[in-house]
Amino acid sequence: MQLLIIIAIWLSLAMAGAWAVQRATGLSGWIDTIWSLAVGTGGIAAALLCDGDFGRRIAVLVIIAGWAVRLASHIGSRTHGAGEDPRYAKFIEEWGGGAAWRLFLFLQIQALAAFVLVLAVYLAASNDAVFPRFLDWVAVSIATVALAGEAIADWQLRNFRRTPAAKTEICETGLWRYSRHPNYFFEWLFWCVWPLFALTPSVGTWASFLAPILMYWLLVHVSGIPPLEDHMLRSRGEKFRALQGRVNAFFPGPRKPNVTSQGEYS
Repeated sequence: MQLLIIIAIWLSLAMAGAWAVQRATGLSGWIDTIWSLAVGTGGIAAALLCDGDFGRRIAVLVIIAGWAVRLASHIGSRTHGAGEDPRYAKFIEEWGGGAAWRLFLFLQIQALAAFVLVLAVYLAASNDAVFPRFLDWVAVSIATVALAGEAIADWQLRNFRRTPAAKTEICETGLWRYSRHPNYFFEWLFWCVWPLFALTPSVGTWASFLAPILMYWLLVHVSGIPPLEDHMLRSRGEKFRALQGRVNAFFPGPRKPNVTSQGEYS
């Protein structure tokens, strides 16, 4: 319990620091960079200092560290020299004169969400079952697919943004042909691994399922898809509305045919 309290304080302080960085630079992308590192650091501390099976703790440490380094470096490199994140820009515009302190409160809520995620990592590492079990192999496989899938999706989008078409068109290459937000899907999939690592007959381990539930809710209904798609509709208009009609928002799936104004399929 003491370790979890220390981690909770760390996450709160980290997001207070993220708020200060955003106020100083005007770039909200640093918020997500710091958030990723804070969650990763909290997860590493949980794996190092808990009492679970040693092999399991090492596996958990490697996976959460790999996630944090990849995501933080990606967001950080994207933020460096770029403009404001459109999602945060919309929030700040809507908040008006009280934007500074409302952003501070919003980031403390993010710290609370981060604690739920780190708790799942802690429960996974605290499992004293000897690693690896069958469920552990499944978890490692899913983690590998999730990390690779998100990295590929980010790479494909980055390459598209370097083309002249990016000024007026929408990315539909690679994984982006089958989901409007494949990076979000693989991010959610990553958090599905921790209940597999954690699961035992103990009632407390079921709290690890809060991580994928929370991540799905945040990405699909709160701070992920809704503000980003609102921005895309304002910037791309009917082109993005047509994309919404033929490509799934979150879960990858087959593309639907376009229907022209004459009722013909394209």
